[in-house]
Amino acid sequence: MERHEAEHLLKHWIEHNESHSRSFRDRAKQINDISPEAAKAIEEAASLMDRCTECLKRAMDAL
Repeated sequence: MERHEAEHLLKHWIEHNESHSRSFRDRAKQINDISPEAAKAIEEAASLMDRCTECLKRAMDAL
């Protein structure tokens, strides 16, 4: 794999994760009325997604 291909892939993954994280948080707010427990779990998933994104950003910096 070429460096520019790896950069493109990482950029895509980072943007994709950030989009999912935002979506999770938006949906958690909506679901909170139905089940605060479910909303909390979705918020946790968003936080984990953010941690994954930080790992991908470190990988990008290491290229």
